[in-house]
Amino acid sequence: MRLIKRILTVLVVIIVALVVIAYLLPGKAVVARSITIDAPPEAVFPHVNSMQKTEGWSPWLSRDPQTQLTYTGAEAGVGNKLQWASEHPQVGSGTQEIIESVENQSVKTALDFGDMGTATAQFTLTPAGGGTEVTWGFETELGLNPAMRWMGLMMDSWVGADYEAGLANLKQLVEAQS
Repeated sequence: MRLIKRILTVLVVIIVALVVIAYLLPGKAVVARSITIDAPPEAVFPHVNSMQKTEGWSPWLSRDPQTQLTYTGAEAGVGNKLQWASEHPQVGSGTQEIIESVENQSVKTALDFGDMGTATAQFTLTPAGGGTEVTWGFETELGLNPAMRWMGLMMDSWVGADYEAGLANLKQLVEAQS
């Protein structure tokens, strides 16, 4: 009986420690990747300022060609909205809407993944020599859920490679058109 009590005590201590440590972890997850595209910002901007144009370089749509896409609102810029639905676990379902757009400089979007939460993403275009440095960033609040705080530590490894692939696709697309 003493052995069972000790085991339970150790388990409770471990669980409490994990919860306490979780609240010391960052309250938001941030991911960002950059690439330099050999084209001016004017050539890159249309591809990040339109949800419809993201079909040409999205790293997720190639995973499930059967993804259902619905576009509403403006054709580009603020109010341009994408709703997607997929059974593929790495694609899922949700919405993305452009909420800020500064021509040839930046685009900010609001993401809603339903039960998985919300986030914002941003593209920043910075002239770099004769090209453009494109930075694609992602930020989400993790709230007070200890499990989400621990998951936040893995966000970069989960999303970072997809951002790198997407930026490589964008570079190839834009440079082929320039």
